[in-house]
Amino acid sequence: MIPPQAALFDPGEAVSGLPVCDHYAGVEARMAKSLALQAELGPVFDVTLDCEDGAPVGAEAAHADLVTAMVLSPANVHGRCGVRVHPVGHAAFAADVSTIVGAAASRLAYVMVPKVDGVADVARAAAAIDAAGGARVPLHVLVETHGALREVGAIAAHPRIESVSFGLMDFVSAHHGAIPASAMTAQGQFAHPLVLRAKLEISAACHAFAKTPSHCVVTELTDMGVVAEAARRAVRELGYTRMWSIHPSQIRTIVAAFRPEADEIDEAVAILAAAQAADWAPIGHAGILHDRASYRYFWRLLLRARNAGAPLPEGATRRFFAESATASA
Repeated sequence: MIPPQAALFDPGEAVSGLPVCDHYAGVEARMAKSLALQAELGPVFDVTLDCEDGAPVGAEAAHADLVTAMVLSPANVHGRCGVRVHPVGHAAFAADVSTIVGAAASRLAYVMVPKVDGVADVARAAAAIDAAGGARVPLHVLVETHGALREVGAIAAHPRIESVSFGLMDFVSAHHGAIPASAMTAQGQFAHPLVLRAKLEISAACHAFAKTPSHCVVTELTDMGVVAEAARRAVRELGYTRMWSIHPSQIRTIVAAFRPEADEIDEAVAILAAAQAADWAPIGHAGILHDRASYRYFWRLLLRARNAGAPLPEGATRRFFAESATASA
């Protein structure tokens, strides 16, 4: 039987396999705890070791050494550990890249570049990372400036980009008080027109070029109902397939919110199994016509379920993910 990826997509066409949650840690103890939690839960979330906000002023070099040691350590059991370096215009950017990418490129899942102001900054960052030996390391970027939002389509189209995130706090600050502080709250960020416009443009640009849109932070650390609602709105209303976590308490909530419902997974498996049996020709299922367009939708839904660690019906992993199951065995 022809597998879904081969049947539904052109050769080399990217279909994201990124975990649905991206957790940030900048202090040594929290880095270690985050990697330990990832080892426990599995690669349903990434750990981003943070140099931009994590490095003490004046101690950037020492922090880069610490991050490098963490990436190379046995604690990085799943190889799903990335790093956020300083912005390309910061004095520490070149040293971050030289130290971390130069020593740990083979173990880095990605490099996150913050505060890009357009595609020229992306190209500059990519050139530096490639020169340090990171040509195979995917790039993630933060859109948090007016310039980056203007060029978000070109940024998403850049061949080195895997994911684009929205930087809510800096984006609001860039409006010099014209956007109220309430727009940085869990509820307000889904209501203010300028913030909502930015989120939608990032999501649309990513999907146009088969890249992963990553939703911004929610600063609520105690009420997981608030975090869950924001995560559900991000994935259900705005088309985000990944979301930031800034505290370990948020991780399980975000992962659960991004999982498709069990009945959605069952429907996807049933439709894809019938389509595969028909050599991917059109089929009827529950009185509804399905063809390659809907097959691609249901395949991506099944991928998101697997990336979020959702249980799949018996036989689905073997049938649809045989190659990845063999590789991980």
